[in-house]
Amino acid sequence: MKKNRKNVLSLTLVTALILSLFSSAMASAAPDHKGKPSKPAAPTKIQSYVSAMEPGWNLGNSLDAVGEDETAWGNPRITKELIKQIAKQGYKSIRIPVTWEAHIGDAPDYTIDPAYMNRVQEVVDWALDANLYVMLNIHHDSWRWVSYMEKDHDSVLARYNSIWTQIANQFKNAPSKLMFESINEPRFTEGGTTDAAVGYRMLDELNTSFHQIVRSSGGNNKTRPLVLPTMHTSSAQADLDALNETITKLNDPNIIATVHYYGFWPFSVNIAGFTKFNEEVQKDITDTFDRVYNAFVAKGIPVIVGEYGLLGFDQHTGVIEQGEKLKFFEFVGQYLRQKNMTTMLWDNGQHFSRTNYTWSDPDLYNTMKASWKGRSSTAESDLVHLKKGAAVQDQTIRLNLNGNTFKSLANGNKKLSKGKDYTIKGDVLTLKSSLLTRLTASGNLGVNAKLTAKFNKGADWNLNIITYDTPVLSDVTGTTDSFAIPTTFNGNQLATMEATYASGGNAGPQNWTSFKEFSYTFSPDYSRNVIELKPNFFNETNDGEVILKFHFWSGEVLTYKITKNGTSVVGQAS
Repeated sequence: MKKNRKNVLSLTLVTALILSLFSSAMASAAPDHKGKPSKPAAPTKIQSYVSAMEPGWNLGNSLDAVGEDETAWGNPRITKELIKQIAKQGYKSIRIPVTWEAHIGDAPDYTIDPAYMNRVQEVVDWALDANLYVMLNIHHDSWRWVSYMEKDHDSVLARYNSIWTQIANQFKNAPSKLMFESINEPRFTEGGTTDAAVGYRMLDELNTSFHQIVRSSGGNNKTRPLVLPTMHTSSAQADLDALNETITKLNDPNIIATVHYYGFWPFSVNIAGFTKFNEEVQKDITDTFDRVYNAFVAKGIPVIVGEYGLLGFDQHTGVIEQGEKLKFFEFVGQYLRQKNMTTMLWDNGQHFSRTNYTWSDPDLYNTMKASWKGRSSTAESDLVHLKKGAAVQDQTIRLNLNGNTFKSLANGNKKLSKGKDYTIKGDVLTLKSSLLTRLTASGNLGVNAKLTAKFNKGADWNLNIITYDTPVLSDVTGTTDSFAIPTTFNGNQLATMEATYASGGNAGPQNWTSFKEFSYTFSPDYSRNVIELKPNFFNETNDGEVILKFHFWSGEVLTYKITKNGTSVVGQAS
């Protein structure tokens, strides 16, 4: 079991994502979804509740882990101090995903292990004591057994109802800052459901049953905020419409809708050449949340984006280049704030350390934090490349000021001199050749300096001054289970890889594109000076000659040939 957000994407979702690459313009062309968003309804009490939750954070891969206990996916036991530290970071709400499957008894009672229920209660109480809003749910049970509902309707519904009956009774006297989410990312594909109408009907049945059980359990559950997801927690119009029908039918003022967002898929996993936060990636954000806004918020139904991030983070956070990653989070954060939706960052341990309580990427945290109140300025890139041995020229960088004003530029603690070291004209920053010559005087390859641009508002933007030379690839032999190309990177950073058969056609998995998925099929290892080709790549590559093209962020493109024969692989540099 992979310790990630979820172990599989449904066939329906994958198909939709691939189609979006080729027809994103068509997907948003329907007249109902163009033009200005609808005028918002007057703020409601439940909308104020949801707004007060911003920002939110997910306690991922802990109580939701599929295994013996909360450490099964590699995270340490949750501590009270961790919860306190999350509140200290400025978060106002916490989503506590819980997978109940391994802790439920047999039919007909499906009794939850009291020790496990008490552990969940303990963590919830810590969060409430930290003055956090708390969302509690049924999590990976969605694909583990609920997904089989069509073929095993009665037992699935009985089990689901029993779990919510027990949770509702356990927490019915908890304060209203605790909310319940009916189920995480509901789907029925593991059970073989292919008819969308059948899926919508079953999800409506689950959400309706959940609502009835909680409301009839008494105590504060009579009015407790309840969170209902769309199918897959997706933002497809049909999924939004189906949930709208359920919410309208329930006619309950304390209902909240939820969707999840992991970005425009090719960018989110770095495939098909989408290495940059370009207009298409940005348009996916605006199209998505204009739809969600018009479907719910404009009608007085608040929305929580219960998970957001980038799918590539399931591999590691370096799948997306740092500057492009920051631009994504900056734009998503500020746009959802404009749409009055609450965000909850998915964190399975890769962002905020659960032992030393520090951020693995402080720049990412600072960018997200700034988006809670305003906008940050960015730039077309955070990389400035200078070829070794070439004459150093002035370098111009176009800034995305986002309504802010440029204030200063510094090299570490040393403030640089405007006019002497750089010039700024409108949104164009020019680094003088004299400054760049001085910064790269050592002749070392790689990052020679990190300049920090400051603005009147928002997070800082870093510019990495890099001296590079053409990378060098070497011949090697290996196997489909272990193949690594010796690489002298010479200060370069790998952006993406193409793979085509010498005889024609695209090689490797997802052969609708020549550009392969970063980290899933290939990965640079800068400490070992190699580029690894993963078994995932070879598992879907035919025997014969394959031409690889490695694209580096400096603009260099190197060609390399591999010959696969069974499990044997031979690599030759061009």
